[in-house]
Amino acid sequence: MSQIGNAVSSSKEKREYRRGHPLSASERQQSFMARKRATHKEIKILVPSELKSKFQKMCAESGLSQAELFSRLIDKV
Repeated sequence: MSQIGNAVSSSKEKREYRRGHPLSASERQQSFMARKRATHKEIKILVPSELKSKFQKMCAESGLSQAELFSRLIDKV
């Protein structure tokens, strides 16, 4: 009987912890982008398809994201 009581109380504790108003996915994304905009700026460019493919291959080989690789390439110049 005490095990059932413990199970109920432990699930009740978890439920109380999770109560409130969690952010929706779009709200979390907006919050993330707002934090990023404070320290980062967006760059939009159009490049030929073969150049984009080469860049993606470079990213895969280096294990870096496109943003990380782009930043490193710019820093080298």
